[in-house]
Amino acid sequence: MSMRSDSGVEVPVVTRSVARAAFPKGCLAMRIRDGLGPLFCDEEFRESFGVRGRPGVSPGRLALISILQFAENLTDRQAAHAVRARIDVKYLLGLELTDPGFDHTVLTGFRDRLLGHGLEEKILDLLLKRLAGMGLAASGGRQRTDATHVLAAVRSLNRLEFVGETLRAAMEALAVAAPDWMRTTMDPVWQERYGTRVDAYRLPTDEQERRDLAQQIAADGYRLLEAVIALTAPAWLRDVPALAILRTVWVQQFTRTVTNGTGEVAWRGKDDLPPRRILIASPYDPEARYSKKRGSAWVGYKIHLSESCDDPEETHRPHLITHVETTDATVNDAMVVEAVHDRLTSRDLLPAEHLLDAGYTSAELLLTAPIARGVSVIGPVRSNNTRQAAQKNGFGKTSFTINWQAKQAVCPTGATSRYWTAGVDNNGRDAIRIRFATSTCAPCPVRGQCTRSTRYGRQLTVRPQEQDALLERVRAEQSTDEWKDRYAARAGVEGTIHQAVAATGARRTRYTGLRKTHLAHVLTAAAINLIRLDAWWNGTPLARTRTSRLAALELAA
Repeated sequence: MSMRSDSGVEVPVVTRSVARAAFPKGCLAMRIRDGLGPLFCDEEFRESFGVRGRPGVSPGRLALISILQFAENLTDRQAAHAVRARIDVKYLLGLELTDPGFDHTVLTGFRDRLLGHGLEEKILDLLLKRLAGMGLAASGGRQRTDATHVLAAVRSLNRLEFVGETLRAAMEALAVAAPDWMRTTMDPVWQERYGTRVDAYRLPTDEQERRDLAQQIAADGYRLLEAVIALTAPAWLRDVPALAILRTVWVQQFTRTVTNGTGEVAWRGKDDLPPRRILIASPYDPEARYSKKRGSAWVGYKIHLSESCDDPEETHRPHLITHVETTDATVNDAMVVEAVHDRLTSRDLLPAEHLLDAGYTSAELLLTAPIARGVSVIGPVRSNNTRQAAQKNGFGKTSFTINWQAKQAVCPTGATSRYWTAGVDNNGRDAIRIRFATSTCAPCPVRGQCTRSTRYGRQLTVRPQEQDALLERVRAEQSTDEWKDRYAARAGVEGTIHQAVAATGARRTRYTGLRKTHLAHVLTAAAINLIRLDAWWNGTPLARTRTSRLAALELAA
């Protein structure tokens, strides 16, 4: 087989026999080409490319090499070199033997075009559509979802380093955008203070010296912001992104009091800082957020992976990733379930059973998902973690009788609640707060077993009646062996997370910004699917759960 070059000379295309000669045992790229054929058509990406001018590199091929790049955890330069130098990659892309490839910056431009036209999900959509047509993916059955943390592509800074680097980044941006204005406006001492990165020198260890340095940085930042908004400054300077970040960070981190024309600057106290969901953590990635979970703290994002998990021997289908969701690090897991179900519905891959851990489940989800979507959500609900339930001493929620019609609760001593307030909790879910009057609880002889508050009466927070009943039923069911056996399949998603981290480098994002990070996660999901298809076609069985030698010992009775 050959193709005609621009000069009219017949140039051979890399055929299967040529690739097989180079790789007698085959490889991932060859088996993907043999099993799926040409995977992406240029027409699918037409809207993101112009129709005038010299033809560019095939977007279908760029999509395929982008997936291979993540499957082999390559940089842009390494991926571009693979296109030029590797026979298996040329065979995968259907290129000529002498094809010179392209510059590595083409891959950056391709990703930017996808983001610019809202086509982040396109590659995974097309891959899953092809696999569904081959009978390798289908709706119904079981799927499972779990999340893991993703580190931002920035250095973690303490608070003092952060404000110093934010100011330095703003000055650096202005030095590039308006060098003449900076020469005439900048205080000469700033060049010495902020000429190098904040992590290039040692910060003082004395607490007072650190406080003085923070005030100096804050004062310099305010001076710069005042200079930028002055009438003599070019108006467009206010739109420089680094200046917008500086303004936001200074509002979040400092308080400023002006008395008789003199400004006094101070750190905001810990309780005066904005919530983490809006608190900027890095001047170089303003969308990354700080979060902490089970003792692990990080700045960045979270990736939520959903995959099919039916028995391959019964369905004759491999486990494939059906969706990937990316959020900042502070978003509660339960907030993404609706988005996951929406996307699976649009792909016609909605499961009949969805296995989730306690971070995703809620009474509202367990109640509405079977009715609204036909999906049975299987997952534990959080146990009653009130002081009385934890200590198994005193009057917990189950000790109270709730009269839903009268909107009242009766305590163990027979007293009746006074306040019944319907609203939402911190996650926006429906909740009802029931409170007893202070005059009712104050003289109660068993007050110590009910509440430790000395100013208010006992308060209960419950879900609406249907949700409350469902919660109690699920709490009872999840302790049974039948429920545990049904839920056991969820554990396998931990292996998927390990594969994403170990094979594609998903633990740390390559790019800055939420949308770019999500595109990387979409390519990660597509790459894992190709790796799993390769293993499926090779007959490689799923790995078994590892058991240590100590755990496997049969001890004498």
